[in-house]
Amino acid sequence: MSDLGLSAVKAYGGVAQTLGGMAGGKETGGVSGPGFGDILNTAVGSLTGAGNAAETAVTNAAMGRGDLVDVVTAVAAAEATMETVIAVRDEVIKAYQEIMRMPI
Repeated sequence: MSDLGLSAVKAYGGVAQTLGGMAGGKETGGVSGPGFGDILNTAVGSLTGAGNAAETAVTNAAMGRGDLVDVVTAVAAAEATMETVIAVRDEVIKAYQEIMRMPI
């Protein structure tokens, strides 16, 4: 994941903390569980882990210690994870744009 993506996640976390402080730190609506920032952070961590696993598999194969099947599997898993994160990002952007179009 790029530094820009990690910066965006940290920025979202800061905004979420600020908004949580404005609400008095109380949960509203009886909803509990991880926040959107936590879920997003987990997804970014998963993407980073999948990318690292793919890089390790490619390095091992290049050094003759790995199998080509392992490389293909790791790269496919990293690609699937990235596509999922990108799809979620696109949906979040669409939702934000819809909210911005709402009349006040």
